[in-house]
Parts: sequence; structure tokens; C-alpha cells
Amino acid sequence: MAELKIFADSDPETLLQHSRDKSEMAAILAGAGIRYEQWQAGEDIAAGAASEAVMKAYSVDIARLQREEGYQTVDVISLHPQHPDREALRKKFLDEHRHTEDEVRFFVDGQGLFTLHLNGKIYQVLCSRGDLISVPANTPHWFDMGSQPSFVAIRFFNNPDGWVAHYTGSEIAQRYSRLP
Repeated sequence: MAELKIFADSDPETLLQHSRDKSEMAAILAGAGIRYEQWQAGEDIAAGAASEAVMKAYSVDIARLQREEGYQTVDVISLHPQHPDREALRKKFLDEHRHTEDEVRFFVDGQGLFTLHLNGKIYQVLCSRGDLISVPANTPHWFDMGSQPSFVAIRFFNNPDGWVAHYTGSEIAQRYSRLP
């Protein structure tokens, strides 16, 4: 279930805004410069499908987003609770960082928590199946896949090197809630 929670960046205990309505979430996030939308598969896709089948099922939306934003590379990432490197991967994303390009994820299945640090506020966006989020370049943020990650996501890149983080050195991410 998708969810948006907004806090002041100085107070992780006081909830400023909360929504589980995807249309309302999209409007609120758009006001902060964040792209958030929902996609539907163009054809049935089985659990555990190969990357090629996942890309084919969402080919219309993938092509549209590439045309609109100029993304050069698209791939599929899949993590499951038995992944041998799940703890190291989770830790890699939990500290506040930035990218020189947008970080774009579409959740084919499962969930993940993106937390964005914008204009004195913390936006926690729990993304689930069918949700696309685009974190604009240079936006401080962090990501939590949970201790038992279970998701399939389509990723979009402009940088041929893929995901490159520039850590801020801030410990703000440790003050806000995480996935179990």
C-alpha cells in the first residue's frame, strides 16, 4: 500500500501531512517537484518473470518516459529476502545521498521507502506495486528496502555508469523511521 508522510526536518515525531490516496499523493509530490504516477502492465506478467518480459509488459510507459525525460538506459532489479547481499545492499542506500541525475524507479512488485529531504521537510514515500517515483537530480534522499527486501523495479538512467551516490555526511536518515 502506497503512503506519503511529511515531517519537519527538525522533528521526526510530528507528522505534518499524511495520505494513502495515490491521486492526492501525486498532487502533493508534484508541488514539491517530484514525479509520482501509476502504471498498469500492458499484458499479464507472471511472478518471477524474466527482465525481458517485465520490460515488454511496461514497454509503452517505458518508451513514453524515455521520450519525455531522455533516459538512455533502462534495466530491471529484483531482490528477495534470501538474497545473500541483502544486508550490505540495504546499508548502501540508508544514508542521505544525492545523484547528479534523477533516480527513477517503477515498482513492478513489492515495496520500498524513499525518503526525500526538501525545503526543510522530510517526505517519506512508501512505493508499492504500480508506483513510479522520480527523485530529481541533486535531491538529498535515502532509500530503505527493509530487512527482508522483496521487490522488482524498473530503473531509468542517463548516466551509463548507473547508480552513483554522493553521500552528504548528514546523520538525518537515522532519526526517521525505516521499514521493518
